[in-house]
Amino acid sequence: MPSVKINEDLRKEREKCSFDPIELTYLIDGGKEKTAERKEREKFFLDDPQLKQTVPLDYLSHKEKYEEALKRACIVFRKVQQLQGQGKVGMQNFREILGGQLGSAILRDGNPLGLHYVMFIPTIMGQGTIDQQAEWISKAWNLDIVGTYAQTELGHGTFIRGLETTATYDPKREEFVLNSPTLTSYKWWPGGLGHTANYAVVVAQLYSQGTCHGFDNVRIPRNYMLMKNGKILKDGSYVKSPSSKLTYGTMIFVRVVIVQDAANYLRKAATIAVRYSAVRHQSHIKENAPEPQILDFVTQQYKLFPQISTYFALHHSGLWLWDMYNNVTSELESGQLDRLPELHALACCLKAVSAADAAEGVEICRLACGGHGYMSCSSLPVTYGLVTAMITYEGENTVLFLQTARFLMKAWQSCLDGQPLTPSVQYLNNVKQSFAGVYQKSVPWIINAMQRIAAGKIEVAHRHMNDRIRRGLDSEYAWNETSIELVAASVAHCRAFIVETYYNSVLHIVPNVSKQLGKVLTDLCELYSVYTLLKCTGDLLRFNSVTARDLEDLQRWLEDVLAAIRPNAIGIVDGFDINDAILASPLGAYDGNVYERLFEEAARSPLNAEPVNQSFHKYLKPLLKSKM
Repeated sequence: MPSVKINEDLRKEREKCSFDPIELTYLIDGGKEKTAERKEREKFFLDDPQLKQTVPLDYLSHKEKYEEALKRACIVFRKVQQLQGQGKVGMQNFREILGGQLGSAILRDGNPLGLHYVMFIPTIMGQGTIDQQAEWISKAWNLDIVGTYAQTELGHGTFIRGLETTATYDPKREEFVLNSPTLTSYKWWPGGLGHTANYAVVVAQLYSQGTCHGFDNVRIPRNYMLMKNGKILKDGSYVKSPSSKLTYGTMIFVRVVIVQDAANYLRKAATIAVRYSAVRHQSHIKENAPEPQILDFVTQQYKLFPQISTYFALHHSGLWLWDMYNNVTSELESGQLDRLPELHALACCLKAVSAADAAEGVEICRLACGGHGYMSCSSLPVTYGLVTAMITYEGENTVLFLQTARFLMKAWQSCLDGQPLTPSVQYLNNVKQSFAGVYQKSVPWIINAMQRIAAGKIEVAHRHMNDRIRRGLDSEYAWNETSIELVAASVAHCRAFIVETYYNSVLHIVPNVSKQLGKVLTDLCELYSVYTLLKCTGDLLRFNSVTARDLEDLQRWLEDVLAAIRPNAIGIVDGFDINDAILASPLGAYDGNVYERLFEEAARSPLNAEPVNQSFHKYLKPLLKSKM
């Protein structure tokens, strides 16, 4: 750890921690060796003088930011190639430098080559034939070509069927003619498209007959269409994909990554806010007593500790989803499509909930730091900006919840018909065949209560939609008029899934860690479960047999677990082991020297390079001397 002087408050916090934070670090990283690899990787990149930021990005123009980012991105990927030359090959190198941890320290506003690795290459891998992969994958990995993913247009985004760009097949020349016939059909938002990339995966309406106009009639060879699933034959015949959802492979992959990135950004914000709250003294709990650490205020604990627990909940859900994605992808290679709809539904709602909860959590952390949290140098505003964007890209959240709702409506109908259900909705049968049990102070009871809420909302949405259809409304309009309840059903389903997945993960972990860490992990799981349930009290009363006294007991449980976590709060965020360069925040550094670091940060501003700015002499001084 750093040899600099440690803030006295943080030193005391660390002394009273009941567990060894390094044990938590090893757990999160996947073992002692993985932690050593991560630290070595961070040192390799962060100690490079070429990647040191001398002038904060806030003081650069938009053009300068792009140029600086591209320069740094090229340095980074040359260093990745250097690691590969040393035999240190692995996806983790790419995930770290493209994600919200190491990558955010080097390229604060995102990586200009991000979509090349996150979407361009995975699309070729997932939708290209063997020959196409052989042609382009190695070139892409070696950066012989730089690609992006061009789906979104000025006028359309998530709704793929509404895209206006066309790809018309010319069988005589075995070529596609790409056209963007209107202003709204221009490809818009694809990262790197304008200046960085020289290749693109273009999503377009496919025509094998007819003509279109616009976009200079760009021609590409027939074999440049990714044809692992759907394909165009030489004569123009179209061979349909075995499943329409196979075309969503890249987006499902990115949604899986978003769940994990959202969790990591929230972990970063929570670390900053919790450390700052242990150092900051403000106001009084008791008159004439010394000003307490603001972390001693229960309202501050209520703001911050649930964000820590939410990180763990999203982390474990993300790991579960990653495993399912890899298993289903392997099954697809052998033609097994049975689990694809469930993967699609879960990826949709988990992406939406994790992005929304992380964005809300980062903002809560920012607000919890008072005025200092608004400072750009705190890293909280830029973190919030990066996370809240997740709500929109790769599927706007409401659209994704409605995608999940389609799966849930089919599942409920299967439940009514006595048909078998997939694992994630098996609870529908269990709830349908049993009565709500009396309140118990346990996480399993909370899981059951949340599943009853989800099942109740699914049943209500299904019934109300069918009522509208029976009254003569077209099914499409009935769906739209029921959409508020459909979204609510998807949210409830997803939250029940997250709580159950988190709880099952903790049950598996606790026997394999120290008693002290096991207690902390259990406390955090309880906090997330109770906190989540109390946020939907109305639904709890509506769909479960609970009393006002039960709700009071849940509130006391919440307060008790906040008190249990309080002595270990700093130990937990220390266990996250986020390098100061990655936190990039005077408020959250390991040494806790908040005020000294804030002063140093202010000194880096070009505005403070001279005691009196020239504008004073040019404009303000003449005004002060003038006769008004």
